[in-house]
Amino acid sequence: MISTRISASAWVAIALVSGLGAGIALRATELDAVPTIVSVAGTIGTLWVNAIRMTVIPLIVSLLIVGIASPARAGGAGPLGARAFVFFYAALALVAGGTALIAPPIFSLLTLDEVSVTALRDTAGGAEAVQAAATMPGFGDWLLGVVPTNPFQAAADGALLPLIVFVLAFGYALCRVDEPGRASVVSFFRGVADAMMVLVRWVLVLTPVGVFTLTLVLGTRLGGAVVGAIGFYVVVQIALLVVAGIAMYPTASVLGRIPLREFARAVAPAQVVAASTRSSFAALPAGLDGAKRVLGIPAEVAGFVMPLAVAVFRYTSPIQWLVGALFVAELYGVPFGPVQVATVAVASVLLNATVPGIPSGGLLVQAPVYTAVGLPVEGLAILIAVDLFPDVFRTASNVTGHLAAVAALRGVRTEHVEVPAGAVALASTPREAAGV
Repeated sequence: MISTRISASAWVAIALVSGLGAGIALRATELDAVPTIVSVAGTIGTLWVNAIRMTVIPLIVSLLIVGIASPARAGGAGPLGARAFVFFYAALALVAGGTALIAPPIFSLLTLDEVSVTALRDTAGGAEAVQAAATMPGFGDWLLGVVPTNPFQAAADGALLPLIVFVLAFGYALCRVDEPGRASVVSFFRGVADAMMVLVRWVLVLTPVGVFTLTLVLGTRLGGAVVGAIGFYVVVQIALLVVAGIAMYPTASVLGRIPLREFARAVAPAQVVAASTRSSFAALPAGLDGAKRVLGIPAEVAGFVMPLAVAVFRYTSPIQWLVGALFVAELYGVPFGPVQVATVAVASVLLNATVPGIPSGGLLVQAPVYTAVGLPVEGLAILIAVDLFPDVFRTASNVTGHLAAVAALRGVRTEHVEVPAGAVALASTPREAAGV
């Protein structure tokens, strides 16, 4: 029997098309009620965005502390675990740096009608976003501000990077605390994380409503030009994702001393599963089989590094974060200079392991980052709505990065290792955290 149930992604896609269509149609009319309709829709959409924002800070803080200070991480995972994390963050830094250099010039080619952009910007916060971006500190002041004088004030202000610095320091300090004390703190924050995940899922049930209302406003303000702008964003992101995926082939070949053809043969089945399911968890068995059977990687290496990578290594996250931020900046006419680009790039690396395993999790945690760099958070609804398309390529590239990590670490001698409990907790649902 064929199921007629419509998936959550399909509902979001329907909301996107319907919202844009309704907005473009309203723009073409001269009804007196149009401003009222737009105002009501904008209010409903903003309420949905605010509901997301209220969950993000406690979710990020709790996930970071659990991930760092859980017993398995605190005890260490030996040289293999240490080198795995070095590989993960080195790869993320390279992707973030490359995207920060390549993407801004590309998005300078995207031009939109100034009058429409101004009208849209005023709907989403007016001059506040532009003023916030224009008054961003210089690099020296930005660097000094990374270490917070008051972490609670940083949390209240939505200053995410200073808050992350404090949470990282707190988490690693907690690793030095005796087991009973550490366990009680970790247990508390694990409970907070679980509660926040439930709350986020409740909010996400209303995603089609939020997407419809906000895209209606977008269509009314920009008209048909928004379709071309969204197409530009999707194509640029997919192109960069493909480049990032291809870059992992020579990486695995050089570091793992594996012929390119052999690596391609090993990773192809996992890529097919990843692209069709949009889940790197679903692709895990195929990836392990390719690592052990085709590449001959020891089971103790593949069995540790691959699950760990799936849990905490969102290889293409910096592309999603930076390209999305640049698109929203262009869409709303917000200045987006080197300091803003650097802020988003650094956040995409530091927050990589906090992405929850829920649809569009990688986009949801960006809300405080947008506030910090002066971008309207309403823009995230647009990114969530069209994320279905680049998601296929993102997941396939992530899986390629996972197997490349296994190949690069194939020669590391292992002790008794286990996947960090905190890492598993960060991606405890069957939904791909990075590819959504």
